[in-house]
Amino acid sequence: MNSSLRIALVGDYNADVIAHQAIPLAIDDAAAVLDMAAQYHWLATRDIKNEDDLAEYDAIWLVPASPYENIDGALLAARYARQNAIPFLGTCGGFQHAILEYARNVMGWEDAAHAEMDNEGRMVIAPLACSLVEKNDVIELRANTHIARAYGKESIEEGYHCNYGIAADFALALENEPLHVTGWDEEGEIRAVELVTHPFFVATLFQHERNALAGRPAPLVQALLYAASH
Repeated sequence: MNSSLRIALVGDYNADVIAHQAIPLAIDDAAAVLDMAAQYHWLATRDIKNEDDLAEYDAIWLVPASPYENIDGALLAARYARQNAIPFLGTCGGFQHAILEYARNVMGWEDAAHAEMDNEGRMVIAPLACSLVEKNDVIELRANTHIARAYGKESIEEGYHCNYGIAADFALALENEPLHVTGWDEEGEIRAVELVTHPFFVATLFQHERNALAGRPAPLVQALLYAASH
């Protein structure tokens, strides 16, 4: 184990974004609970040009607040973590772009697109039927998964700040993929995924890191740090 874990926070830092305010607190809290040292570094998407820019990190967190300044940098971070067994967490925009990267580079959907940014291609990320900006919702978790083990239960309530999620057609295409759906809302809409061929690759549409602002633990952040230290 490294004397201090190095966590890459991939995204375009904005002090006004609530999730960006919460993330350092969530990491510090998780590190304290686990009795380990963890350093976090904001890594702007414009500064990610190749894999060398990511090589020094023990874990990668693709953070909220998209569209990103450099979408290719965000997708490269997700791909690098996926291909190199680097513990990965994606939240909100990070969830959406982890899905987009997987669709293009694993499933062969080269024209996979995100409706917030793209006018052409096969939309894998589409507008939600109902906005989840500053909404809370109940999520049912698949048993015996990283996310269910982290929370220690199979039903949770978390908050969102988003208008986009997985498109219905793509949800059907995911059914036989190693990228398993591990969380749903009460209507069956996908809210969390995990890559079962990877030591720790978890992405959620909800922003669980915001718990830290209320002094509550963020179990998936603890799980990320634990995975990065083993």
